[in-house]
Amino acid sequence: MPDSEDFHSDAAERAPAAEPLSVLNTWFEEASRAGYPTPDAMTLATASAQGEPSARIVLFKGIVRGGIFFVTNYRSRKASDLEENPRAALVMHYPQLERQVRVEGRVERATDAESDAYFNGRPRGSQVGAWASPQSQPIASRRRLDALTEEVEARFDGQPVSRPAFWGGYLVFPSRVELWLGRPDRLHDRFLYERDGDSQPWHITRLAP
Repeated sequence: MPDSEDFHSDAAERAPAAEPLSVLNTWFEEASRAGYPTPDAMTLATASAQGEPSARIVLFKGIVRGGIFFVTNYRSRKASDLEENPRAALVMHYPQLERQVRVEGRVERATDAESDAYFNGRPRGSQVGAWASPQSQPIASRRRLDALTEEVEARFDGQPVSRPAFWGGYLVFPSRVELWLGRPDRLHDRFLYERDGDSQPWHITRLAP
């Protein structure tokens, strides 16, 4: 299978990789090794049952069972949207590498085991924060948030912090992925990957820039 470097060959007609998520992983790892800021940042766009759109930055936590993994509070707005309308779009952009990945697909909650595995590897402060923050809900003041954090720290004093039932992962299973590579004179390379089901082969189309 070609890796990301094949996209940058000098051949007149470059052949895209057969599978897009391996390229996404490669680009993420290259950006991470190069020390670029927040290489795991990705825009997550959701919509309510009424079609009201919302977008925000979340963090890429790897690929699990063929789905793109991220975590959140299940009481947040993004989670509410996904429960009503379990489809989403993602964008990862690496301007220093002149690369972008766009993803669209169905979404499902990660299993408890998958969420636990990630949560148990988090720094303790982040584990406490997951319990303390009523994410996306009104809160009276920073002092109130600090008080909630102190309550959680006291509750788990001297013991591991367990994952709250209202916090965990989601998986975005792509049905459409676009790989974008910057080129001179805005004559960029764009490769669109589409498939009808998670186990189906990808159909690849080159798009005009």
